[in-house]
Amino acid sequence: MDANVYQHFRSEERPFIDTVEDWIEQVNMQYAPVLTEFLDPRQAFILETLVRQESELKFRFFGGYEEAERSRCLIFPNYYEPSQEDFEIDLFNVHYPKKFTVLSHGKILGSLVGTGIRREFLGDIISDGENWQVFIAKEISSYVQLQLSKIGNVKVRLEELSYVDILIPKDGWTNENTTVSSLRLDNVISTVFNISRQRAKQLTETGKVKVNWAPTQRPDFVLDLLDIVSIRGFGRLQIQVIEGTTKKGKIRLDLGVLRK
Repeated sequence: MDANVYQHFRSEERPFIDTVEDWIEQVNMQYAPVLTEFLDPRQAFILETLVRQESELKFRFFGGYEEAERSRCLIFPNYYEPSQEDFEIDLFNVHYPKKFTVLSHGKILGSLVGTGIRREFLGDIISDGENWQVFIAKEISSYVQLQLSKIGNVKVRLEELSYVDILIPKDGWTNENTTVSSLRLDNVISTVFNISRQRAKQLTETGKVKVNWAPTQRPDFVLDLLDIVSIRGFGRLQIQVIEGTTKKGKIRLDLGVLRK
């Protein structure tokens, strides 16, 4: 590993960088494709950056549908022609008593992780407002199907579907532009959701904020390109483009925002 690679990313991202380097080495040594687990957008950005330095290798992302937020990546030699089946993703519908309960992304994810599997084996959880579907890595999908019988106190059942049965997600994401004085986590939350900096800091320190699905209690955490921030009770945001600075030194951002 060229130590200079690390300087372009956060220190806490070094273990993932090392993992990507291992995947790249495996493809080069075996001259055969390597399939990753599900990656968040930030991880996908890091992987793409590193693989592009390898002129002999190619890559492709797929998360089960075109606009997937979390996706698996296939890294492969020039000769290989990947197919959709190579990504080994199963789609499941969540059957539950709709008359008696309301499900949410958080409830479903919590119950899935509660079966003992790691988040990296789970793709997107999508809904049309009433029906829910989840994408799961094929290697553990049968296990999850057997283990998941309840979400909270509600009995549920996972039914495997074909890709032609993917529902159209009800997506409230909007594209927004703003300027911020810094990319500190509390500052961006405060600006986007129009709350005080102190309130944003409090939300972070009390465990109500996640960055790329990982809890953080650091208000001074510096965000970067393609980071996704989830704020309990407020919604989510993603930094999609960092456009530069204004004459007054503020940072221009293009954002995806999902407000509750």
